[in-house]
Amino acid sequence: MNTGMSSISHVLLDIEGTTCPVSFVAATLFPYARARLQPFLQSHGQDPDLQPLLSDLNAAWRSADHETEKQQSKDPSQHPSLDQLCIFLQQLIDADRKLTALKDLQGLIWNEGYADGQLRTPLFNDVPPTLKRWHADGLHLAVYSSGSVAAQQLLYAHSNAGDLRPLFSAWFDTRSGPKQDPASYLQIANSLAVSAARILFVSDSLAELDAAQASGLATCFSRRAGNPDQNPGSHNLINSLEEIQFTG
Repeated sequence: MNTGMSSISHVLLDIEGTTCPVSFVAATLFPYARARLQPFLQSHGQDPDLQPLLSDLNAAWRSADHETEKQQSKDPSQHPSLDQLCIFLQQLIDADRKLTALKDLQGLIWNEGYADGQLRTPLFNDVPPTLKRWHADGLHLAVYSSGSVAAQQLLYAHSNAGDLRPLFSAWFDTRSGPKQDPASYLQIANSLAVSAARILFVSDSLAELDAAQASGLATCFSRRAGNPDQNPGSHNLINSLEEIQFTG
């Protein structure tokens, strides 16, 4: 299906299920970070740069319902033990919770995996040449993912097509707001200094696309191998980025 897009100057891309398989995130990245939480925190828990992040994680642990653990102490200043914190964070990973501090921590762990060659991003075959063509044509490319900006940049820096970071001009994560909130897309449009109508958002999530569409963005629903089979509703359906055709 060819989808004509007029007056689009910016393309905002989801990652999981859009530019790389869902399985890479669910079956590779998440388990990699989950297994290395404790050794990473043991090695780096005293690093000064990590203290603000640990403070946020400890606060999230204190605000959660830990049942027996919470009953043992109601001291709001209490810090969890390393074991308690890691169990809590593993539960969040298993539930795919969009906690910003956890996403930041995962990014730090993945950084080590990418650096030593254990991780490499398997982008869909159509993605690298299409992104390069769009960039050469003058389109502004941006990423909006629940993963941290640092994790996004690692993913594109260590892809099966090399370092694609120079193709992107902006990166957005949950600091811009939840992906299912229309206000998040208006904030992104404001950050890009462009009207919402000039942005195309591509994602495999109907809830995200509905939110973007409600804010005035053009939308495309990404149907990839491994994605749940869903009716795209009012969104343009694509099976690859190559199907998106821009017209002036």
